[in-house]
Amino acid sequence: MNSPELTGFLAGLERGTTLSGTVAAVERFGVFVALDDGPPHPVFPGVGFISAAELSWRRFDAFTDVVQVGERVTCEFLQFDTTNLEARLSLKATRPDPFQTLTVPGGLIRARVTTVVPFGVFVEVADGLEGLLHQSVAPGPFEVDDEVTVVVTEIDRERHRIHLGLPA
Repeated sequence: MNSPELTGFLAGLERGTTLSGTVAAVERFGVFVALDDGPPHPVFPGVGFISAAELSWRRFDAFTDVVQVGERVTCEFLQFDTTNLEARLSLKATRPDPFQTLTVPGGLIRARVTTVVPFGVFVEVADGLEGLLHQSVAPGPFEVDDEVTVVVTEIDRERHRIHLGLPA
């Protein structure tokens, strides 16, 4: 792939720049965005690319749970992928991080069970924010959509992890 015009455009972008465009394709490995500015990509449906990790703060099963082809998006530029001649983008960087609004450790939260796994349950403690309630502290049984009061025992803001328990 050789496109001097595209290479020049991408090389001129700075991390954190806001870019707008239209979702051009949703694939099993990510989302292509046709950017408003800059030349078209010689191979892919769009110059911009959003990976699963950069699409949403919320857990999702399919990319189409978050965006649809033809939808307008505004993203943050992360880096120039020189191998694929793509602008790696983040949609979630343009949205508030629900983790930053989380209560302090010790706070009680009414939560909804979203997923049952062999080692416990995941519960939604805030809009788009889930934490694990381990079976060692809450043996259950639980079912999806059960309501449970949990206590936040630890918050790791850097790794976006919440440790939960049951109130005493």
